[in-house]
Amino acid sequence: MRIQTKITLHYLALSTGILVLLNAFILYFESRFNYKDFFARLEARVNITADVNLFPNEKTIAYQEARNRYLEKLEGEKEQVIKADASGHFVNVDLPAEFFDVITANGNAEYKGDKKFFAGKIVTKDGNKYMVVVSAQNPYGLQEIQDLQEILLYGFLGSLIIIFFVGKAFSYYTFAPIRKLTDKVNTITSSNLHMRLDDDGKDELAELSHTFNNMLNRLETAFETQNNFVSNASHELRTPLTIINSEVELALNQQGLDANQRDILGTIQSETNKLTQILNGLLTLAQSGYDGQKQNWQNIRIDELIWEAIGSVKKIQPQSNIEVDFADLPGNENLLNVSGNNNLLNLAITNIISNACKYSEFRLVTVKLRVDGNRVIISISDQGIGIPSTELQHIFVPFFRASNTHEFKGHGVGLPLALNIIRLHKGTIGIRSEVNIGTEIQVFLPSAGI
Repeated sequence: MRIQTKITLHYLALSTGILVLLNAFILYFESRFNYKDFFARLEARVNITADVNLFPNEKTIAYQEARNRYLEKLEGEKEQVIKADASGHFVNVDLPAEFFDVITANGNAEYKGDKKFFAGKIVTKDGNKYMVVVSAQNPYGLQEIQDLQEILLYGFLGSLIIIFFVGKAFSYYTFAPIRKLTDKVNTITSSNLHMRLDDDGKDELAELSHTFNNMLNRLETAFETQNNFVSNASHELRTPLTIINSEVELALNQQGLDANQRDILGTIQSETNKLTQILNGLLTLAQSGYDGQKQNWQNIRIDELIWEAIGSVKKIQPQSNIEVDFADLPGNENLLNVSGNNNLLNLAITNIISNACKYSEFRLVTVKLRVDGNRVIISISDQGIGIPSTELQHIFVPFFRASNTHEFKGHGVGLPLALNIIRLHKGTIGIRSEVNIGTEIQVFLPSAGI
């Protein structure tokens, strides 16, 4: 998941939590205010009921008339005046038990039932106790709370939608400088390592740009060093080896050499040739990682390239037994096109096929070609000695050779070189092998015909 999306979701989750708490806060205090207001109205009626029924006089009569004229009649309003028995105890007739227990214990009480509210107090007159209770329903207050709940719910859902898009826009504009930085970094390749990022400012992005620039400085130095080596090593290293080889050949052509001298000179010539091959492999390996990117690329028909590679292998190893399987070729021939450098790709495929022939002791090697989605897949399978499973992870390390290859000539450069070339073409290599059964190498390249 992209960080920008994570920030949007975190922003939405945080805002959702805040809105839930705010709505709960509003609903809680609105309910408390609503109930408190209604209980206050009930208590006023309790006082009026007590005065009118227990202490009648001209003033209470005026209260009663004012109540009847101006005081609203509550829904389901009911007045009760209950007299205690001779021992001062009250008998509960139809009041809620919890309300009755509290009012008898404390002398006054408020209680909310399912849909009905109760308020009351105990009044003493002439040594007798009276429980004055007024009960009523509060449909308007409950409807008000319900309406508030709906408003808060719809407001909450609407706010979530707004917050999501605001969070998305916020994260988009927050990451705009990072996207700009990423785009600039993606334009920097080995051919323009001199380019640098803007690191003006004192914020974190300026620090990141400065860090990238320092890394680019080190990379540029390393690439220049490698380029200088590749450019100069061919002349500086090959010339002495050529001279040594020539002198050895001249010495071997001289008359009068005994068998021992010829063996010594032959060993020198053999080792010089081996050193030349290793040097050529190293230089090609270095070029594939750097100079290869400077070559002109073109669209290559991969099936034609395979035939060229097989021809190159048979020139070097005439006894090779290679079978080509093109049964799964797609109907659209354009899918077989690959963008790349023909010489480099030819070298990579040739090395893989040549290894398959050599390590299978020239038994049958099968080359298959197919297209899967946007990938061209070349499969080279042999019936050779295989690779121990514990050593598979090391076969692309330069100069590494499997423990069962001592009887075969090689320097451990071919597969690393092939991997460098395939990676240069934005592809990958997969391998599976079993000792004494064989090895299959698959080359995956992006199709240029999509």
